[in-house]
Amino acid sequence: MLYHLFVWLDKFITESLGFYAWQEVMFRCIMAALTSLLAAWLTGPKIIRWLMRKKIGDRPEFNHETLNELNKEKANTPTMGGVIILTAVLLSTLLWTQLNNPFIQKAIILMVWFGGIGICDDWLKLTSKIKHRSRDGLRPWEKLVFQAGGAVLIAAFLYSDVRNIPDAMRLWLPFYKYGIPIDGWIFVIIAILYISATSNAVNLTDGMDGLAPGCVAIVSAVLVILCYVTSESMTRTSTMTWAGYLLLPHIPQVGELSVFYSAILGATMGFLWFNCHPAQTFMGDTGSLPLGAAMGYGALVTRNEVLLLLIGGVFVIELASVVLQIGYFKYTHGKRLFLCAPIHHHFHLAGWSEPQVVVRFWLVAAAFAALALATLKIR
Repeated sequence: MLYHLFVWLDKFITESLGFYAWQEVMFRCIMAALTSLLAAWLTGPKIIRWLMRKKIGDRPEFNHETLNELNKEKANTPTMGGVIILTAVLLSTLLWTQLNNPFIQKAIILMVWFGGIGICDDWLKLTSKIKHRSRDGLRPWEKLVFQAGGAVLIAAFLYSDVRNIPDAMRLWLPFYKYGIPIDGWIFVIIAILYISATSNAVNLTDGMDGLAPGCVAIVSAVLVILCYVTSESMTRTSTMTWAGYLLLPHIPQVGELSVFYSAILGATMGFLWFNCHPAQTFMGDTGSLPLGAAMGYGALVTRNEVLLLLIGGVFVIELASVVLQIGYFKYTHGKRLFLCAPIHHHFHLAGWSEPQVVVRFWLVAAAFAALALATLKIR
């Protein structure tokens, strides 16, 4: 909204006041991050007090007696704190982005859709008096249907926007400068799988104070860079783009998403103020589902689906640990590969304190992100 107000007052602002910075994407990225950070700080205490009045506590229960004992002090900590993140991201996005940009429009729809799924799941799980649903929330198949439905809509609309862009209809691999051509139906299937998978991967990672939002912040910072270099020109007078210089796919208009991911970066950092150990609130599915879906969406629009496996390495490891644990348990008829899955609980049970697990996972996430950025130049 502020961006469009500046456009409307362009002549006065640029000629009379000499203020041109609002036209630059990177300036609006900084302002979006600061706005969402401030919004999270200001709304956080009020939202947490409201959640506590509603007695929306997490009451964590695991199929592991020792883990339940380690987490017993969290019984009265309110969840659904993801509302803080959603509020900050949407407010900042509405203020600082070009709302007529098709990629921004789908990003907003994605956050609202998956945030709505998370709110319904958390609310049913924690407050519902319906028989057999007070602890389960949405049933797995119900959640999966809604996630897949949202992914299908985003994938279909996204395909309609990029199908005539040559670089968009290719699968791009790290260390390989030429994309592999793909058909439209393959693009749509990849989009559906990625948005659904990343949504669940972040949800699985959200099991310790500060773990998921810290890792999301790191991934968001990389996506800010990828969206910018995928779309922006190197200079105003040059026809060369950063994408061309780095041998990356060039997708026009995607640079505006840098502002959106800056808003996520600021919101997650602001949420960490309340979610660091010992947490005052947990994000719950309300935050983890839309944030995860947003990570997958960023990889899709920049055509870096494969690279996201490296950028979000921690999320991949967490998801893989659950798959391996279940598979090994069934194959061996009751034996476990890890002490507990997702794998952050394994290290907690092995003797690491919760802050140690979280900070060390952040460091691993930062290493994965740095390695991913290094691949941009090695093609």
